[in-house]
Amino acid sequence: MTQARPSEQMRTLGVVQHGAPILTEPARRFDLPTEREGAEQDVEMLFASMERIARVHPFAKGMGIAAPQIGIPRAAAVVQPAEEGAGAIVLLNPRITASSEDCDEQYEGCLSFFDVRTLVPRALTITVETTTLDGTTVTTDYTRGLARLIAHEIDHLDGLLTLNRLRPGVGPIPIEEYRQTGQSWAYDS
Repeated sequence: MTQARPSEQMRTLGVVQHGAPILTEPARRFDLPTEREGAEQDVEMLFASMERIARVHPFAKGMGIAAPQIGIPRAAAVVQPAEEGAGAIVLLNPRITASSEDCDEQYEGCLSFFDVRTLVPRALTITVETTTLDGTTVTTDYTRGLARLIAHEIDHLDGLLTLNRLRPGVGPIPIEEYRQTGQSWAYDS
């Protein structure tokens, strides 16, 4: 019996796949704290999805999932950093308010088209503003791999995919050609 393609595995696990309109539409922001209950439910669903996916595929670089990827058109995402014991990050109404000029280019995978990897340029440091469930605005700086993960999920909430971030003339590569599965992103010290 042949194993299902990675994208089919993700579809089976409830991840919306490339081509679905919800992935290219900006997500609706929460009015917090008024919509607190809905935000909490959406975040619970994201964590449940992440748990199902992690049982099927290891994520050495960390993992994130945005609400549109599970069919919810709201501005919520969760990110699990790669570092052992690091707590998950919940992003509600996130937006990048500043980015460093220092960038690098690394391959990213996306649960919504998991058959390929895309070489994406991203800022090495970003500042992100989010809203807590009680309506407070919080600003946090993220660097390197975590900045990459967070920016990837915010892109989803803005209706962008890694395909929108490719340099001209650079296309995705098939998963079969990708040679960094199981390895962390590499950065110069």
